Amino acid sequence: MQIFLRVFPYAKRHPFLALGTLTCAILSTLMVIVFPAVTQRIIDSVIRDNQPQQLLPLIAIGLAAFVAQDGLNGLRIILNNRFEQNVIYDLRSELYSHIQALPLPWFDDRATGDIMTRLIEDVTSVERVLIDGIEQGLVAVLQIIIVAGVMWTYSPQLTGLALAPIPLLAAGALLYTFSARTRYRMARKAASALNSLLHDNIAGIRQIKTYTSEEREHARFNASSESLRQATLTIMRTWALYSPTMSFFASCGMLLIAGFGAQMVLNGDFEIGALVAFLVLARFLYEPVSRLHQLNQLFQAGRAAGERVFEIMDAPTENDAAQTPSQALSPLRGKVEFRNVSFAYSSDRSVLEGINFLAQPGEMIALVGPTGAGKSTIVNLLVRFYEFHHGDILLDGQSLSTLPRAHTRENIAMVTQESFLFNGSTAENLRMGKPDASEAEMWEALAAANAADFVRRLPENLHSPLGERGVKLSMGEKQRLSIARALLKNPPILILDEATASVDTTTERQIQEALDRLMRHRTSFVIAHRLSTVRHADQILVLEHGRIIERGRHEDLLLQGGLYAGLCQQMDGHEAE
Repeated sequence: MQIFLRVFPYAKRHPFLALGTLTCAILSTLMVIVFPAVTQRIIDSVIRDNQPQQLLPLIAIGLAAFVAQDGLNGLRIILNNRFEQNVIYDLRSELYSHIQALPLPWFDDRATGDIMTRLIEDVTSVERVLIDGIEQGLVAVLQIIIVAGVMWTYSPQLTGLALAPIPLLAAGALLYTFSARTRYRMARKAASALNSLLHDNIAGIRQIKTYTSEEREHARFNASSESLRQATLTIMRTWALYSPTMSFFASCGMLLIAGFGAQMVLNGDFEIGALVAFLVLARFLYEPVSRLHQLNQLFQAGRAAGERVFEIMDAPTENDAAQTPSQALSPLRGKVEFRNVSFAYSSDRSVLEGINFLAQPGEMIALVGPTGAGKSTIVNLLVRFYEFHHGDILLDGQSLSTLPRAHTRENIAMVTQESFLFNGSTAENLRMGKPDASEAEMWEALAAANAADFVRRLPENLHSPLGERGVKLSMGEKQRLSIARALLKNPPILILDEATASVDTTTERQIQEALDRLMRHRTSFVIAHRLSTVRHADQILVLEHGRIIERGRHEDLLLQGGLYAGLCQQMDGHEAE
């Protein structure tokens, strides 16, 4: 029950839709009492008092009641489903916003598909329990009293009349089924687009956080979610026409039974009590007898879904509320200092111990060492993907812990070995670095990144779709686009993590030229296995087992004959020079 109570605040945001849905449900259910009253009058006045002139007016009253009942049901369905979709939209939007604010370690232990399922399917299940379950349960309790007996035992002739609407109901069902394919396809297409966007954004959460694109990506997500909401409402509007129409046909069968049954009683062919009992049975013939069982299943599924949804909502987020807003802070100059920094991903495995170094603005710092030495962890701590446990990290003399994460990330750009590109156009990917960049600025950045030529060859240039993860581009092309994106951002601090790995020599030369332009006048942290890319660094930090064991310039480290010199000897003659 606690899970369902947590959903009520979302429902309270739409009080008029909730009140309208409940009012229509109650009024349409109250219309049920009109027909028994009409039936009673038919028995008492028309049959017993032999006043046949009242038969047609009474039937007209019954017809009006059914029109009112099914009209209210149609309005209830429209209001209820709009209410439903609004609550889903609000809950899903808030859940997504919460996911983007979660710290990176939270994502390390969770599968992307599981997160997507919770956000798309579980949210819907939770909402349906609260709105559909309560609303339909109320209608069912008010409407269903008892079903007993078999209609055939009363009158095969009247049973035939009761079945007269069946061909119309079957035809309507076939028409709805055959016409529903396009509507459901559109809804599935919208859901697929939403899943694709969500998968992109979760997989690219480092880029979103680094380029402080949380709000922009939230807006893109809301736009895609709105498309799904509208597609679903299209299905529901058709259902709002179909369901009451089918109910109206069934209700006409009730009127046939009343009219012909009364005539049978007048002719002495049928007893009054049997007619009343038959009418009650006929009414329930057209109702789904398994509704309460379905509601029970709905509640069970919703409870499990709610636990999964609110498990995410309860996860602590990256909280900068107590810090100065990033808009009020000046851009960083790029001075970075690590003071005795230690870090461990888990309590039993230390990754960094006693890291100390100072990077002055504009310097190039190279991080070198075997795999697992802690090179990537250092830059992850700088971008605050993870929080250090001991020591301090200072930017321009200010402790990293006192600066908002958004401000830190606005002043840092990353180019990694496998730079992530979103499933959008070239321009959309570039504008992550600068959302208001003009086309001229983008072409200038592309030229500086040695990427302008291949972008011009794309079918739509800047507006060409790149496919999921930039599948339409080569590794080198994706890398150069990533460099152009960082150039557009123009940050004082740059991180290059194996930026020239996994490419051929020609492509490496093009990328290295672009990187040289990118690193000018910026504090750069370069992680590389190819030591030729770092030999001109102002300071080389050699790490092993989470500690800095050597530091200095390329020539000095070679003379020391330590780990760095040994790594250089393992390279070919070109890189060893």
